[in-house]
Amino acid sequence: MGEKARIPYGTWGSSYFPAWQTSALAEVNIGQFAGESMNRIMGLRGVPVGELEYLVIGSTVPWHWKFWTAPMIASCMGHRIPGYHVEQACATGLQATLLAAGEIENGSSDVVGVLTFDRTSDSPVGVFPERREYQRTVPIADVWDNFGFDPATGQAMLATAGNAARKHNIERLEVDEITFHRYEQYYEARSCGFLDRVLVPLDILNVQGKPLGTIDEDKSVRPITMEGLRSMRELDNCVTSGTQTHAADGMATLLVAHKDRVQDLSPRPEVDIQIVAKVEVRADHALMPEAPSLAVQKLLTRLDMKMDDIAVVKNHNPFAVNDAIFSKMLNHDWTEMNKTGSSLVFGHPQGPTLTRVIIEGLEEAVDLGGGNVLVFGCAAGDVGIAALFSVA
Repeated sequence: MGEKARIPYGTWGSSYFPAWQTSALAEVNIGQFAGESMNRIMGLRGVPVGELEYLVIGSTVPWHWKFWTAPMIASCMGHRIPGYHVEQACATGLQATLLAAGEIENGSSDVVGVLTFDRTSDSPVGVFPERREYQRTVPIADVWDNFGFDPATGQAMLATAGNAARKHNIERLEVDEITFHRYEQYYEARSCGFLDRVLVPLDILNVQGKPLGTIDEDKSVRPITMEGLRSMRELDNCVTSGTQTHAADGMATLLVAHKDRVQDLSPRPEVDIQIVAKVEVRADHALMPEAPSLAVQKLLTRLDMKMDDIAVVKNHNPFAVNDAIFSKMLNHDWTEMNKTGSSLVFGHPQGPTLTRVIIEGLEEAVDLGGGNVLVFGCAAGDVGIAALFSVA
């Protein structure tokens, strides 16, 4: 995607993702929290926020002061810089990173901060003028109603998982096995200390700056058993409450910089992280879990690569069905992906989800001594996105 942009190793971090309405994060302005938390994380990483020249933020749920977008968030960081806001449902975190790289490539800035966040707790209700109806206004719930209805297909996101499972003849047993394995991977990453390098405990302050608590765990993640998974009622084909992710709150941040600035920013400047390429596709109607696999196929074809060329495979998997389909379409062993956790387990705040996935994937590749990192996921509207990162 270009020769100039790099992600300086270690200039990143994520909050834990407490599940919807399980922490004091449900009570605060998420934009303010995100800006203050980015300042905290960059301080821990040894990067003064004064080094940033521009800010790309991403979120999907409306929040108070959203009109002011990145400039307002930057002020919460304590650094008055310009920037803008991006939104693409679940793909937001990856898109924000790619757009930040574009700012570097076109010469606009040398150091760009990526800050993604969302608070699904108590999502606001938007009221819209509707002149075509007898009603003066029509209220719609921003998040929950949208999850349940795609205006292009009339179907809920959950239904797309059932549709895709039927199309690809996915078995319920495999989906349960994938889910159980994903939990094992998450707990292993947590017990060995891997997640401590990625996730940062963060204080929650109200608008007056008074402490409300600390986020120091992916709250509501609990051990599961195969017996428990097998006993759950199907909500649609191969989909149960246990084999899909849960709504959450949180933030994640990273830097993208000109390659000449990596020496100043990274604790390990010898690590070279580049964004190689990305693609997006749109699957047929109401087949969202199939779209990421189609995107990966297109990406590999474009780069003349195979799955054997990939060292780390990480995805946003709101349904375990996604991974079963990916394994089938790409002929890839699903036990060999998401080795340090996935959003199926730790939750889905939307905006920061893929940002955290990127960070975990890059950390994993550095542990391996380098290699190609494949990051992909689905987004509303039957969209699939995939990107390849190179770590050397």
